[in-house]
Amino acid sequence: MTIYAIIFYILAATIVLTTGLAITRRNLVHAVVYLVFSFFGTAMMFYLFGAPLLAVLEVIIYAGAIMILFLFIIMMVKAVPDEEKLFPMRQWVPVALMGLVYLVIGAVIISAAPGSQVTLTIALARPEAFSEYLFQRHWLAIEIISLLLLVALVGALYLGRKKDTS
Repeated sequence: MTIYAIIFYILAATIVLTTGLAITRRNLVHAVVYLVFSFFGTAMMFYLFGAPLLAVLEVIIYAGAIMILFLFIIMMVKAVPDEEKLFPMRQWVPVALMGLVYLVIGAVIISAAPGSQVTLTIALARPEAFSEYLFQRHWLAIEIISLLLLVALVGALYLGRKKDTS
């Protein structure tokens, strides 16, 4: 096993663990912090795969901008967690079954060809070429996404404003 394979498995386990912690936390600020760690792990995975531009975009866009937006929304809404159990046992059964299916599929894939080496060709693209492709062909989708983020921010401001009690 090469050092890259070891790094890959450590990153994959860390990403799965931090994402799992993010979706099971009662405190929403803690969930955002865990999700940021998951995004940093994903960025490192992109860099490991030879896509440094995607790694930087992952950190800037997801870990930076979107998570800060989520954090502001959480702070403005001031959501108070309930005292009841977060996930009842009946909700854990399907999750455990799907996790078991994923583990079996992963074990079969690994054991099917234990000595095979798959070489991936590195696809390099200059950031200029990527941005030209993105903004010339998908400009409408980018504008729609920015509009959706604006609507989400306005909605969070509306929900987070103080109620007039008089």
